Amino acid sequence: MSDRAALLKGIRVRLAVFVVCLVLSGVTAFPLVHELHWLDSASRALSVPEHLPALSDWIERVRHGLDTADADHPFLLYGTDWLAFAHLVIAVAFWGPYRDPVRNIWVVEFGMIACVGIVPLALVCGPLRGIPFWWSLIDMAFGVFGIIPLHDLRRRIKRLEGLPVSSANSTPLPAA
Repeated sequence: MSDRAALLKGIRVRLAVFVVCLVLSGVTAFPLVHELHWLDSASRALSVPEHLPALSDWIERVRHGLDTADADHPFLLYGTDWLAFAHLVIAVAFWGPYRDPVRNIWVVEFGMIACVGIVPLALVCGPLRGIPFWWSLIDMAFGVFGIIPLHDLRRRIKRLEGLPVSSANSTPLPAA
């Protein structure tokens, strides 16, 4: 396998893992009410209230808020359906870099910009919505941990761009 083919394969594997993570984070936004009931039960079974009372109180508050919204104003949860949909749409956008990473590096760069944007969003909107600062730190971690693989992908794509294309393979490799 040539250096170019090996690098392209590594890029595609990393893109696939990133897309799977995007999809998983998206689809988990659909069943929030059920997830919070499960999380509340699990935290009690693991004695979280005894060891981390602030976390337990927060989980209970969010569960109660979702239960109330679901019972009295279910249309509010439609917003999280759109959040889930947005994750899925963004995941689809990464098909471009999967097919042709060099030409579609802009999608990876767009993802990096989105990751950076998570930090001011959490710092501004978190306090406005009554989100505890420690939870905003968890939200910001998605941006920090999301930009790491994207930065690595961008670096690899730039390296791929610099490799000579052999005359036998002057067109992009087909998607696997």
